[in-house]
Amino acid sequence: MKLKFNLPCFFLTVIIFFTEVLIATKLKDVFFVRAYLGDVIIVILLYTFVKSFLIVNNQKLILGILLFSCLIEFAQYFNIAEKSGFRKGSLMYIIIGNSFSWIDILCYAAGCLLLYLWVKLNDSKKEIIAD
Repeated sequence: MKLKFNLPCFFLTVIIFFTEVLIATKLKDVFFVRAYLGDVIIVILLYTFVKSFLIVNNQKLILGILLFSCLIEFAQYFNIAEKSGFRKGSLMYIIIGNSFSWIDILCYAAGCLLLYLWVKLNDSKKEIIAD
């Protein structure tokens, strides 16, 4: 792991972040987008954020993001946000969340699978160009 700023990845992170904000605010009543697509996109946001600042193995990063996402989801099962004293509607309460769902874990896995396939596709393109 090496520290290095990646401007294109950072711009992508900002775009994905604003997409998530749009989903949470303007599209909050569109059930599929709010409940599922947002969870798929959030793991991609985490990936691009880390890649904006670090050179790290892609597969390990994707696995780490999946594990982190599952950890947060299981924290919701145990009501960690409430037990930590965060008020409903506070930033930390929103970040941690308040309702456990196996479907959310499936969405995180789907997002990580998309990331993995995208990374593999880009790696194979680089090999073809190098040959």
